Amino acid sequence: MYSFLNDYSEGAHENILNALISSNLKQSAGYGLDEHCEEAKVILKKVLKNNKIDIHFMTGGTQTNLICISSFLKQYEAVIAVDTGHIATHETGAIEACGHKVITTKSNDGKLCKEIIGKILKTHNNEHMVKPKLVYISNSTEIGTIYTKEELTSLYNYCKEKDLILFIDGARMGAAITSKKNNLELSNLVNLCDAFYIGGTKNGALLGEALIICNDRLKEDFRYNIKQKGALLAKGRLLGIQFIELFKEGLFFDLANHANEMALLIQDALIKEGYTLLIESPTNQIFPIMPNSSIEKLKEKYDFHIWEEYDENHTVIRLVTSWATDKDKVLSFIKDLKNLK
Repeated sequence: MYSFLNDYSEGAHENILNALISSNLKQSAGYGLDEHCEEAKVILKKVLKNNKIDIHFMTGGTQTNLICISSFLKQYEAVIAVDTGHIATHETGAIEACGHKVITTKSNDGKLCKEIIGKILKTHNNEHMVKPKLVYISNSTEIGTIYTKEELTSLYNYCKEKDLILFIDGARMGAAITSKKNNLELSNLVNLCDAFYIGGTKNGALLGEALIICNDRLKEDFRYNIKQKGALLAKGRLLGIQFIELFKEGLFFDLANHANEMALLIQDALIKEGYTLLIESPTNQIFPIMPNSSIEKLKEKYDFHIWEEYDENHTVIRLVTSWATDKDKVLSFIKDLKNLK
């Protein structure tokens, strides 16, 4: 069996493992106050071309979403998200458990725009309802789409106009930024949202996300929130070391680009073989609509996610490639795909 189930099936890139081993017995301060985390912050600020941002290292995406949203909002304030958003579908009600409603809305492409948000604001207009305050988006989205620079600029301008916080889930930020259809630079994000994070877990790290807080109003006492939610890692050095390796020579982008290239090979093959896609993704997630009989044959050799039923004879599956996906395995999958017909 070869897995196209997710982009965290493998461990970590060898550069990271070697760095962790070589620094293993070197003593350092705890809770992210060590020299490795400080060096990682210097490197990231250089990559992001901004020295005024605050950077915090977290262990995972759900944890980052939970801590940011619960920290940024007052008790009666709520989050706006698409109905496929990770906080609405795959975080076990973590946001609601902190007392904040997630207001979901449909979107054909997995993205939010000012028109969709405007409709929600009109229907939540007094103190008898929760107050929409934070807009949650992902880049790339849960269905593999990405925001253009123009879309993100329009969205952030609208958020500022309506006094909303724009927060970007960047668990798959690498896939978005290295997509062939992307026109954003990572450094642009500092000026296009209030906070975002750069995902390492799904892009070559053992674990870890780098949270970037751009809005000064959201920075104060943030470490208190991290500690209270159980996320201030005693051995914070483990996160700093990994982000040094990912960004000191551009490894982060190389790994994400590989994942996208492997996905493009599969997606092109699917189209060539006449399969319909639920949506054409420019990143490392692919959503083909396939006959149920073909799915059963593929499941004999490959692991992947059953996304949703399309009709009684067809199902949408999700194929995900990673920073470590073996090209030979991709070519074997394509060969098996051709033999289905």
